[in-house]
Amino acid sequence: MLPGPTNVPERVLRAMFTHIINHRSQDFVELYTEVIEKTQQVFQTKNDIVALSASGTGAVEASVVNLIRKGDKVIIPVNGEFSGRLAQMLEWQGANVIKLETPPGQNATFEQVKEAFDNNKDVKAFYVVHNETSTGTQVKYLDKISSLTSRNNAFYVVDSVSLLGGAELPVDKWKIDVCITGAQKALAAPPGISPISVSPRAKKHMIENPPPTMYFNLARYFKYYEESKHTPFTPALPLLYAFREALRIILEEGLDVRIRRHKACSDALYSGLSGLGLTPFAKEEDRSISIIALNYLEGLEDNTFRNTLAKKFRVLVAGGFGNLKGKVFRVGCMGEVHRYHVMRTISAISSTLNMMGYKTNTVDALQVAEEKLKNL
Repeated sequence: MLPGPTNVPERVLRAMFTHIINHRSQDFVELYTEVIEKTQQVFQTKNDIVALSASGTGAVEASVVNLIRKGDKVIIPVNGEFSGRLAQMLEWQGANVIKLETPPGQNATFEQVKEAFDNNKDVKAFYVVHNETSTGTQVKYLDKISSLTSRNNAFYVVDSVSLLGGAELPVDKWKIDVCITGAQKALAAPPGISPISVSPRAKKHMIENPPPTMYFNLARYFKYYEESKHTPFTPALPLLYAFREALRIILEEGLDVRIRRHKACSDALYSGLSGLGLTPFAKEEDRSISIIALNYLEGLEDNTFRNTLAKKFRVLVAGGFGNLKGKVFRVGCMGEVHRYHVMRTISAISSTLNMMGYKTNTVDALQVAEEKLKNL
């Protein structure tokens, strides 16, 4: 129950156990074109897709080095570890970064974003971390951002590494120029493949303004795919097979059904764990669907709690980042998480708390969770 890497279905794991093929062969063309086409369906876009053999951070960095140049003005909300890292990448690239900083656990409001656009008519791009993994917060007004970026044709970039496939994010409908995710989160594949979608105008800009980098030069990927359906460099072949199988499973389930499942499981975890006396870290209106961050009860020691939960009940959860280390723990609700995982996690956490001297009512907590899961 980590916030990534998440559980991977056996069917996806088995897909990796195959012969290594020539990445300049027709076999690869068939593999990679299916990956691209199915990724477009999951992103809900007709835009170009590059499936990078990299972690999510690699794809995020690729978006920065291909789009941003020294002196470009960029707006970005910052409220945790990953949005802070992205802001740093932008600064290292030489951008004039306007950070909308809020305390961990709450997001900048749409009104604050609008004010930043009102005060900066020459914005080159708006970057946003859709789902802040470190604090369990989610930005829920992404559908309105294009009304701001369209004023001066600013680029709209979404880092949805830890949420795409688990919540609504129609790339074309919301006019997102660059969207990024990671295979190991809501898509339920092994880590190492990170797809990035690029709109025609962002693609044109990248081709006309190539970055001083080789591996993350996205124009090279566009060129190779258009000419031969290849990649410019050797991809992680076994991971591509696994990723293709994960995409097949998503589309078999149906994206709308999958999103509803994530929401129901998330509601059940929040309700059930709150019923044990635990309080969510993020403000209610900003709480993430896929990452439930919870405050520790007074006197409850982080490592002791998580180690007991892992060793006695075989349930893995994550601790906090940076200043939140020892103050919160985080439960992943993504990918293959279903009724079984939710109920077992609530039961295991309740039992662990009881073992450590904190009295909880497991039955009531499970009943509350079951009510949220009744439509699954």
